[in-house]
Amino acid sequence: MKAAKLAAALTMALAIVSSGGKVRAAEIVAKVADPFTAIIAELAPRFERQTGHKLLIKLTPGPVVKRDIDAGEPFDLAISITPVIDALVKEGKLVAGSRLDVAYSGIGVGIKRGAPKPDIGSVEAFKRTLLQAKSVAHAAQGQSGIYFKNLLERLGIADEMRSKLKPLPPEQFGPAIASGEAELLVVTIPLIVGGAAELVGPIPADVQFYNSFGAGVATAAKQPEAASAFLKMFTAAEAAPVFNANGMELGAPKK
Repeated sequence: MKAAKLAAALTMALAIVSSGGKVRAAEIVAKVADPFTAIIAELAPRFERQTGHKLLIKLTPGPVVKRDIDAGEPFDLAISITPVIDALVKEGKLVAGSRLDVAYSGIGVGIKRGAPKPDIGSVEAFKRTLLQAKSVAHAAQGQSGIYFKNLLERLGIADEMRSKLKPLPPEQFGPAIASGEAELLVVTIPLIVGGAAELVGPIPADVQFYNSFGAGVATAAKQPEAASAFLKMFTAAEAAPVFNANGMELGAPKK
């Protein structure tokens, strides 16, 4: 029943009605941070089936979303890390009233599928696991990679870990783990769940970091109504199971 109501609401919200009473399909250009890869893969086709609109999506690391927009690439909506979204609002590139808190996710540890799971149940255990690993992949760009390198300093093991670290772009995480190039992967959980690695679990709560993500509609959007309706569907309660299955929680991190 809820699904039926959601579908009906989406159709009504997204209908751009011509004088003949027919829905005119829109092409919506979306700049999206790559932790949403698996979520977009499921929700975007659902949106397109229900509305007849077409999503043209570019997935990149969160900071690159802003870099592309600053370079003048046209877009209708952006979904990225909260600092990027807030900066775009401040610069007048996103409509302030359209800004949404989309989701948040912690950092986790990934391994090759079928490999023995290391102990990361406490800060000391996590530290030992890192020191015992032959190689550790992490994000070359984005907040999780910056946080992880700072965390190694806090743990007092930055010097010991330096030669083991493998900063990589997201598309190389899975292959690096599968091939054995990297023994561990420490990155935002959706990039583990949605890839070729197996999730060991989140890093300990005492040293956890939550990446928060927001969204907004471009001030120069060619399809602002359709873009707004997609974001409404994307952040609806009915979408929560898709987010949860991919290591994210809807809304803002709880303080």
